[in-house]
Amino acid sequence: MKKRTKVKELKSSSSPILKYILQGSLIALCTSLILILVFAFILKFTNISDSIILPVNQVIKGISVFIGVFLGLKKSKELGLVCGLLIGFIYSIIAFLVFSILSGGFSFNISVLTDIVFGAIIGAICGIICVNIKKSTN
Repeated sequence: MKKRTKVKELKSSSSPILKYILQGSLIALCTSLILILVFAFILKFTNISDSIILPVNQVIKGISVFIGVFLGLKKSKELGLVCGLLIGFIYSIIAFLVFSILSGGFSFNISVLTDIVFGAIIGAICGIICVNIKKSTN
């Protein structure tokens, strides 16, 4: 009997977790789109060199993942590592697809794979931090 109860608990608890992961990924994507748009306006009206674009894009991705994890997991008090990792991973894949569509072509190479791994690692770290901050404040 106990096994069935645990299975029911797992099934009922996995639904909100999936919701948190998808919500966090979409929040991260929206944040990224807004920050990229702001950065594009800054580039248009200033004389910033092209060498700054890649580092700023990485910072924007990191900030986007952090905000997505923080807001996506605001009601969760557990599984920060796993949920954060999945939010970062899913965000990275969706962002690749969206920005490839916006640029007019898909080019999958090692830098895209690096971005996906970077997003997942940053998401995992942010998930651990966010869940533990919430536990300590309660």
